[in-house]
Amino acid sequence: MANPTATLNFPVPSALGTIDQYVTAVNKYPLLTAEQEFELGLRLKYMDDLEAARSLVMSHLRLVVSVSRNYMGYGLPQGDLVQEGNVGLMKAVKRFDPERGVRLVSFALHWIRAEIHEYILKNWRMVKVATTKAQRKLFFNLRAMRSGEHALTQAEAKRIAKELNVKPEEVFEMNMRLNGRDIAMDGTPDDSESEAISPIAYLRADDNSDPANVIEAEQVSRFHHEGLKRALVKLDERSRDIITRRWLAEDEEETLQVLADKYGISAERVRQIEVKAMKQMRAEIEA
Repeated sequence: MANPTATLNFPVPSALGTIDQYVTAVNKYPLLTAEQEFELGLRLKYMDDLEAARSLVMSHLRLVVSVSRNYMGYGLPQGDLVQEGNVGLMKAVKRFDPERGVRLVSFALHWIRAEIHEYILKNWRMVKVATTKAQRKLFFNLRAMRSGEHALTQAEAKRIAKELNVKPEEVFEMNMRLNGRDIAMDGTPDDSESEAISPIAYLRADDNSDPANVIEAEQVSRFHHEGLKRALVKLDERSRDIITRRWLAEDEEETLQVLADKYGISAERVRQIEVKAMKQMRAEIEA
């Protein structure tokens, strides 16, 4: 079966200026009744009806917006998250079988979240923050499992580690990466949390530490830094500029639409160039 959603036209955040304008636009599309959804699903399944596919997608764009809001804490523009979620929605529509008795909203949630998860893991500041299934689960659930904005306590870290099957030190490390802010080495003088852990707690001598491991870690870090520079050099000028402005800028990163206007192409084309460039860079760094 050909991809019935490949040529669908629907609004994207970058084309409408701001995410608020996009939300206003997609909310104008009415929700489908169960009967309407079933009929459209049958038309798509048995007749490859593009208009039916379009109606199914358009009526669920607001769902993608809603899901994207749950991933706003990873330093990525919501417009980009929405566009990736829309890709997942289209994949769900393509595979939707109304005769199984499941509404599209339930079926699509998996695909929307999967695409957004993949995008975040691949692009979050170009830092490899999660390498195992357990660590990825920690990455996406840590904020929700925290009990407040106070410093992470040893007891809380142990609880989270036990529930997610990771080590407490991995919880602390992920928490610091996600917070992305400077904290005092010795905590605050009036800290009411007697068990609050500050970075200085980790500066005690370790009898089992091996200087060779320290040297190896430094070499790996230097290797990846040099690999990043080498990978950037091997990109064509446009791809290098897009990656630099999107991910390596010292000030605010450029949006897809700003770069699209600069090069006279669509925002979707900029996204495709960005994804291809980052794949090339990863291959170069890992080579």
